Amino acid sequence: MRPFDPQVLRTLPEARRPLATLGAVGVAQGIATVATAFALSAVVVAAVRGVPLGAPAAYLLGLFVVRGLLALTGERVAASAGAAVSAGARSRLLRHWAAAPAERRPDPATALVLADQGATSIEPYVARFLPALVTACVVPPLAVVVLAVVDWRSALVVVLTLPLLPVFAALIGATTRDATQQRWKALASLSGHFLDVVRGLPTLAAYGRAERQTAVIGEVSQRHRRTTMATLRLAFLNSAALELLATICVAIVAVIVGLRLSHGGLELGTALVAILLAPEAYWPVRRVGAEFHSAADGAAALAEVTARLGDGAQERQDHGVLVHTVPKAARVEVHGLGYTHPGATHPVLDDLDLAAGVGLTVVTGPSGVGKSTLLALVAGLRTPSRGTVTAPATHLVTQRPFLTTESIRSNLTLGGDSSTPGESLWAALREVGLEGPVAALPAGLDTPLGDDGRGLSAGQRARLVLARATLSRATVVLLDEPTAHLDEATAALTHEVIATLAERRCVIVVTHRPELVALADQHVHLQPVGVTA
Repeated sequence: MRPFDPQVLRTLPEARRPLATLGAVGVAQGIATVATAFALSAVVVAAVRGVPLGAPAAYLLGLFVVRGLLALTGERVAASAGAAVSAGARSRLLRHWAAAPAERRPDPATALVLADQGATSIEPYVARFLPALVTACVVPPLAVVVLAVVDWRSALVVVLTLPLLPVFAALIGATTRDATQQRWKALASLSGHFLDVVRGLPTLAAYGRAERQTAVIGEVSQRHRRTTMATLRLAFLNSAALELLATICVAIVAVIVGLRLSHGGLELGTALVAILLAPEAYWPVRRVGAEFHSAADGAAALAEVTARLGDGAQERQDHGVLVHTVPKAARVEVHGLGYTHPGATHPVLDDLDLAAGVGLTVVTGPSGVGKSTLLALVAGLRTPSRGTVTAPATHLVTQRPFLTTESIRSNLTLGGDSSTPGESLWAALREVGLEGPVAALPAGLDTPLGDDGRGLSAGQRARLVLARATLSRATVVLLDEPTAHLDEATAALTHEVIATLAERRCVIVVTHRPELVALADQHVHLQPVGVTA
C-alpha cells in the first residue's frame, strides 16, 4: 500500500488529465498562499503605521477571490476525477475478468468486494488524498524557499522540524496498513459467507438450517466492525499526533520571531510573513496524513486493482500451451487436449482429439465427463492444461445463459449488431417458435425482462438464446443442452433449427437426446478419464 504508485497512470488512463490539472492547481494555490501571507502582512503593517489601507486591502481581497476560485476548481476536478477513476477501475476489472480464462478469475467473494466496495473506496483516495499529496509536494518547499529569502533563521527551524511530521506519519501508517489489510480480509470473509448463504438459502431452508446461519453472519459482521474501529482509532491517533507536533513546531518559530521582534532585531512585516508562512509549511503534511488514513481503503483497493489489471498483459499461455485463434474459418481442431480443474488432482479431459467443420457435431457422455468443459475450452473461457485448441470466435450458449434486465430486443442483439432490423428479429423468433408469445407481451420486442429472464418460462428463455445464436455472426456455435427444458414438440422444432443452422456453420452441441444424435454429421462420445470405450 504505497501513497502513490505511478503504475496507476498506466493502468487507469482516466486519472492522467485530472491529476495533471490538480498539479497545476496545486502549484497555483502554493503561489497564492505565499502571496496572501505578504498581502496580509502589508495590511497589518499599514494599519499599525496609519498609512492608507486601500491598495494592500484590495490586493488581499483579490488574492482571497483567486484562492477561492482555485479551491473550487480543485474540488470539482478532484470530485470528477474520483468518480471517473472509480467507474473506470470497475469497468476495466469487469472487462478483464470477462475476457480472462476461468482459471485466472478470482473467487466470487473477492471479485464482489473488489468490484463493489473496493472500486467505490478509490473515489475518496483520488478526490481527497491525491490533491492533498500534490499540495504537500508544492506548498512546503515553496514556503521554505520564501522563508529562506525573508528570514533564514525561521527557515532553518522549519527545515529541521518539518521532516518529523512525515516520519511520525509513516510510523503510524505502517500500523494502519496492517489494520487495513485485516479489515479487507474480514470484509471478504463476510461477503463470501453471505454470498454462499444466499446461494444455498433454498437448500438450507429445506433442511431447517437457515436460522443457524444468522449467528455465523453476526459473528463475522462483529469481526469486521472491530477491525474497522481499530483502523479509525489509528486514524484519530495519527491526526492528534501530527497536530500536536505541528503546533509545537509553529510555536517554536513564533517564539523565536517574537523574541527577535521585541529586541528590535526583526522588522514587523518580516516577522508577520514568517509567522504566517510557517504554518503553511506544516499544514499540507498534516492534511496528507489525515487524508491518507481516511483513504487507506482506497489505496489498498487501488493497489489490488492495478495488480490484477497488470496480469492482463500476459500471454494467454499456461505450461507452454497456447490457444490459437483463426479469424473466420468455420472449423474447430483439438489435438491432445487435457484439462484439470484448479485444485483437482485428476484431469477431467485427457488426450482428446476433435476436428469439426461446417455441420453438426454432437457430444454425448455421462454427467461429469467434461462435456461442458470441452465447450468452454473451445470458446476460450478456459485454458488447456495441455494440448492445443484452434478455433475462431465462437457463440456459446450455456445451460444457464445470461439475460439482462433490458428489453427482449436488447437480449436478442446482445454481443451482436444492435442495429439489426426488427424484421430479422421477428424472423429469428418465428424460427424458434417464440413469435406468438413475444407478440402477446405488452410492448413486444421492447418488453423488459426481470432478473435472470423473469417473465419468461425456462423453455422460452432457452429458445430466446437459441434465436440469439441464429442472429450471431460467429461461424462456430456451441450449444450446451439446448433442449433440456423443452417438451417433445418444442424440442423437435429446436432440433430443426439446429440442423438448419449447421448447414452454414460449425455447430457443436452437448446433448442427451437421441433424436439430435440421429441428425448429427459427427458423434463424439466422451468417457471418464481412464475408461476406454
